[in-house]
Amino acid sequence: MSYLEEIQVKNLDHLGIVAGLIDEIGIVKIINNKLGIDVREKISAGTVVKSILINGLGFVSRPLYLFSQFFQDKAIEKLLGERIKPDYLNDDKIGRVMDELYKYGLNDIFIEVVLEVIKKIKIDLKYSHLDSTSFHLDGEYKREEDKEKQEEEKIIKERPIFIKKGYSRDHRPDLKQCVLDLITSQDGDIPLFVRVGDGNESDKAVFGKVLVEFKKQIKFDSIMICDSALYGQENLQLIQHLKWITRVPMTIKKAKELVQNIEVEEVKDEDKEKRSDLNLESYTWKEEIVTYGGIKQTWLIVLSEKRQKSDLEKLEKQLSQEEKKSQKFLKEIQSEEFEHPQAARYKLKAINKKLRLLEIKEVELIETYSKKKEKIYKMISLIIKKDEEISRKTKEAGKFILATNLVEENKLEASEILITYKNQQSTERGFRFLKDPLFFTDSFFVEKPERIETMLFLMSLCLLIYNLGQRELRNCLKRVKKGINNQVGKVTLRPTLRWIFQCFQGIHYVTLNGVKQIVNLTEERRFILSLLPASCQRYYL
Repeated sequence: MSYLEEIQVKNLDHLGIVAGLIDEIGIVKIINNKLGIDVREKISAGTVVKSILINGLGFVSRPLYLFSQFFQDKAIEKLLGERIKPDYLNDDKIGRVMDELYKYGLNDIFIEVVLEVIKKIKIDLKYSHLDSTSFHLDGEYKREEDKEKQEEEKIIKERPIFIKKGYSRDHRPDLKQCVLDLITSQDGDIPLFVRVGDGNESDKAVFGKVLVEFKKQIKFDSIMICDSALYGQENLQLIQHLKWITRVPMTIKKAKELVQNIEVEEVKDEDKEKRSDLNLESYTWKEEIVTYGGIKQTWLIVLSEKRQKSDLEKLEKQLSQEEKKSQKFLKEIQSEEFEHPQAARYKLKAINKKLRLLEIKEVELIETYSKKKEKIYKMISLIIKKDEEISRKTKEAGKFILATNLVEENKLEASEILITYKNQQSTERGFRFLKDPLFFTDSFFVEKPERIETMLFLMSLCLLIYNLGQRELRNCLKRVKKGINNQVGKVTLRPTLRWIFQCFQGIHYVTLNGVKQIVNLTEERRFILSLLPASCQRYYL
């Protein structure tokens, strides 16, 4: 045997961290307990799921049918277990496991994983955030024409989603899509609940039901934060036993009146320093007690100086654009010859529908004769501003309303309501992660809606693992009061886990003459590992 044949080098990189986090949560055990272990199988369902999650967090954008290729140069026996080979992870095996997961119940499995995380790791669950996004999909799907059968199915959960066109958050209305509802903790953005819905589903129609279902399955006292899609009389009645903070849509008459007529309170000198500490120095507000949908609430009318400036600049720009447009319309209507007065006024009415802040007003309708000696009418008109509309928009600039049903014994400070709602981007960060082109959203090659749901379930598990690892790392750095260098060489206590993954590129698992060892484990990498759970350290140390 030659010297070269006695050396085997496999990449470990950051995948040991991912594998360790999966072990820490106990995902393999949960999956195997749910789906069972067939002794005839070379690899268990739980281990297959672990391999999918490692692939998903490998950030190489390989679709599932290249799965075995992903592990060809990886330390697969170190990551997945002795005697596991890359060719065990073939299309058929992955497909069967995905089908078994769907058949058992994706939501039940995800909830059990979340409960295990909550039990092992102390996550602050005082606030939870709900939002939704859409994923556009290519191809034909077997159930997309079966919408009529929906009414026949008694339990919605037992049917696959309908891949349909709907409101696209991806700005791709030309493509079919599905919708993902996501609830995350404010502490660490940990996904607590995921639900996949039909492509044409409305947030207003389902958000109340999603919160009720969430509370049934995870029983803890959390205040739910949501955008204005939740705020409607039907939803408020549905969630009246829950605690919530949401935004009030400006389509509600009472909201319009308050924004127009109420003046927010001036900030007292003694409060300025406190607001500065909370990063709220550019906000002022006023509280009102309101009853809407039969629910007594606190409405917080908020004025943001930054947003006000932005809104007024947009208003000025809109006014300028309309002035140019209206000059063109004015010239057009004054040069046109009309056979009847009604035709002139009909044309004027159609033009004014295209304007919001300005109006072209009839001054005089002149009866005259054309060159052919035919009676015609010409309109003399002028441009006027819609002062009432401009005044309304000026008063509304920078203002929005937050509502909560925590009015009396559980009453929150106004500053806490505002800060909590600002953290609604917790779910937005999750959506950005799931839609990252380096993630495996391109893996939506599957033809069945059931597989689409399962893929989104697996992607959500990846988000849970990633955010959990990032949270643990940042909390440890805060405790030891020692930072690490970020991408530009500055010391930070809040690195992204993606940057940590990059820092671990180039770590290899080497077998030399039968002796196995990890190489390229620098002091900096050892320090980072010391901040992560012991289950991560075992893959390297």
